[in-house]
Amino acid sequence: MLKDKVAVVYGGAGAIGGAVARAFAREGATVFLAGRLRAPVEAVAEDIGAAGAAEVDALDERAVDQYLRSVVDRAGRVDISFDAIGIPDADIVGVPLVDLDAARFARPITAYATSYFLTARLAARRMIPNRSGVIMTATALPARAGIPLMGGYAPAQAAKEALTRGLSAELAPHGVRVVGLRPQAMPESPTIREAFEPRAAATGLSWEQFQEFLASRTHPRRLMTLAEMAEVATFLASDRATALTGTTVNLTMGSLDD
Repeated sequence: MLKDKVAVVYGGAGAIGGAVARAFAREGATVFLAGRLRAPVEAVAEDIGAAGAAEVDALDERAVDQYLRSVVDRAGRVDISFDAIGIPDADIVGVPLVDLDAARFARPITAYATSYFLTARLAARRMIPNRSGVIMTATALPARAGIPLMGGYAPAQAAKEALTRGLSAELAPHGVRVVGLRPQAMPESPTIREAFEPRAAATGLSWEQFQEFLASRTHPRRLMTLAEMAEVATFLASDRATALTGTTVNLTMGSLDD
């Protein structure tokens, strides 16, 4: 589905970024990976035969711009930009909002929204002249559902979904689509464990009970896999999904109504 496409994946060493990068490569894309730590990104790049990997801070506008310039110099263009950056959940969840200090509340909002804004804006500047491209990100169920002890994480995901709509409204007339994915917790990803541990005492649930609780809210009574999420991402990035823009696809398996 992605033959002859050039894709850049930020957070390429993470669970979501790595799964998406593998799926993109498998479907024929030329994949470039970026992440805060060089060694993990290079390991994924070697595993999937990626065209390149680099240490890039997605909150550093100059670093992102320089990396995209190097990608265009090597591959000629950027067709797909996927933002999968994350910050450790243990640092931002687990504290009631009434007890949360402003800095800790704002940290995820700043990190998630700013990185998505920078990677999207700088990719769009390369895509607009070609009147073609897809800008993507992943959010999470708390963007649309009230869940206790999530701190600023939920507003951060909601901000990304709002940005997806705003970017699409401005970029779609130039041939650039902007779409998101909203998966629920995926057991293979360390993110679900990181979200659980700071809240374990408050919830009174064991790790197994927590997973069972999340699964019980889905229609098939199970949680999504990384592979399932990545397959949807691949479709959304392809020319088979040209009607989809300005939206975040609900991948919560029925636990969140549209």
